Amino acid sequence: MSQDSTPSETPENRTDSQSTAVSKVSRQAVLTVALLSLFAVQPVAAQTSAVCSADNLPSMIEGFFQLTTGLGIVGLAVVWQADSLIEMFTLNPEQKKGLKRHKRSAMKSAVVLVVLGPLYTVAGSMMGLPLAQCVDLVPW
Repeated sequence: MSQDSTPSETPENRTDSQSTAVSKVSRQAVLTVALLSLFAVQPVAAQTSAVCSADNLPSMIEGFFQLTTGLGIVGLAVVWQADSLIEMFTLNPEQKKGLKRHKRSAMKSAVVLVVLGPLYTVAGSMMGLPLAQCVDLVPW
C-alpha cells in the first residue's frame, strides 16, 4: 500500500494557488509595462509633440477634459442624492453599509477626476512633458 505524499486539495489550497497565480501574472504585467515604457517610449519622447503643432487639438483636449470633469461632478451629485434617498427607505443595516461604501467610492472617483488634471499640468510642466506645455488640463 503506497500512500500519496501530496496533500489533498481543499478549497482553501485551491484559493491560495489561484491568488498566487494572479499575483504572479500581475507582477509580470507590471514588469512588462515598465520595460516597454523604458525602451519603447524614449524615441517617442525625443520627437516634437504633434498635439502642440496641431491647430485646434489642444483646445479640443482642454474642452473634452472640462466636459468630462463637469459630467463627473454632476454624476457624483446624482449618485450621492440617489444613494441618500435609497438609504432613507432601507431598513437592512447591510444594505445601508453598502450604500455608504458606494457613496464613498463615488466621492473618491470624483476627487481623482478633479485632482488629476491640475496634477498632470503642474507635474508635467515640472518634468518638461511636451503635452503639459501646450494643454491646460485645469477644469476651472
